[in-house]
Amino acid sequence: MKYISTRDKSKEFEFKDVFLKGLADDGGLFIPKNLKKFTEKELNEFSNLNYIELANKIIAPFVDDFISGKDLEDLISKSYSTFREKNVVKLINVGDRKVLELFHGPTLAFKDVAMQLLGNFYEYYLSKEDDKINIVVATSGDTGAAAIEAIRGKKNINIFVLHPHNRVSPVQRKLMTTVKDKNVHNIAINGNFDDCQNLVKSMFADHNYAKSIRMSGVNSINWARIIAQSVYYFYSFYLVKNDKGPINFSVPTGNFGDVYAGYLAKKMGLQIGKLIVATNQNDILHRAISSGQYYSEKVQETNSPSMDIQIASNFERLIFDLNNEDDHETSSVMQKIKSEKKYDLDQSKLDKIRKDFLSSSADEKKVISLIKKVYESHKEILDPHTAIGYGGFDDVELEGTNIVLSTAHPCKFPDAIFNAINIKPDLPDELKYISNEKENFDLLDNDINIVKQHIKEKIQ
Repeated sequence: MKYISTRDKSKEFEFKDVFLKGLADDGGLFIPKNLKKFTEKELNEFSNLNYIELANKIIAPFVDDFISGKDLEDLISKSYSTFREKNVVKLINVGDRKVLELFHGPTLAFKDVAMQLLGNFYEYYLSKEDDKINIVVATSGDTGAAAIEAIRGKKNINIFVLHPHNRVSPVQRKLMTTVKDKNVHNIAINGNFDDCQNLVKSMFADHNYAKSIRMSGVNSINWARIIAQSVYYFYSFYLVKNDKGPINFSVPTGNFGDVYAGYLAKKMGLQIGKLIVATNQNDILHRAISSGQYYSEKVQETNSPSMDIQIASNFERLIFDLNNEDDHETSSVMQKIKSEKKYDLDQSKLDKIRKDFLSSSADEKKVISLIKKVYESHKEILDPHTAIGYGGFDDVELEGTNIVLSTAHPCKFPDAIFNAINIKPDLPDELKYISNEKENFDLLDNDINIVKQHIKEKIQ
């Protein structure tokens, strides 16, 4: 499988380039030149597979020039060996809908599903190449911890994680800052998540700098993460496929990566009904899908910090599709968004979007109300992000089976849970130690030159 950039279709890339670079040199996002679509026979055969077998079938076509079949099988098995669920994820009933728990990995978030695999891809690559890699990543809370857990202690690779100072939950922060491995570097930025993201994008855009430090990225724009996340759509689909009616998913999302993975699964042939883009009050995606106004506003701090985002990086991949895979038009749109912070979607594009996507949003009051309502009715505790996804099905009318993606363990957001139901959910026993561990991070101003120099000094 060959890959192209959303902003320049003239160059072709292999999977190695795609996962190591993360972002194309022209600023675009990588996508397959020709997407694999599974036959009806293949899709039927998939229904009998366990999670790891299914992951191998779905991921293999995307990486066949990078890793042999047997090595891929071993790597996938290794990636999920530390998960608390044998089949990686768990589907439960909560009222009239189903909840897919994706938080059974080492850092209690759905990001582990993709990040553990990505970390092992790096290790596999570096074991065969005389090379060193420096990963630089921005996090709104969960990505950083998952990336650190996937990279810590690995040879010939450093990881630098930028998080917004005092804008992630204490549990999210401590899962990052209490790690002692010497190849892990935490940087707190005086600013919000979009500031962190812009710093990382600026470093990638400075090709001389990025090349000088052998920079790589694992944010949700990395195509390897999208592939890995598409697997649990297939897996949960097969768990309920004998139910009546279409199968719909509600996905709490800020950067459009997790819900795009569902869209990818649908494009590969999975008969998904609708995908609900469920946002908090930083609702640029909801406004875009409901009214056509993709307008960036000031980021509001909420109790669902992983969604405190205005510019949704992965939305560019959908824009590419909406513009009939016209790379020049996509590039023009993205430049407009960068300079004007807005993009108007006309009715024809909205009609295209609504074939696959619906949207909803929940403000702070509604999130707390949803957590309380679900607990009182069903004795299940949802984290704020999952509650937003759960509420997505209240805001739209859909027939069939409705699945909510549960993206994080509620113990990562104790204050929000306590405000809703007067309970502070405990950390799993194996993670309770972080409460008393010393934290280690550097606090820097939101200044690209300061951050670049800091990283360079740490590498040396």
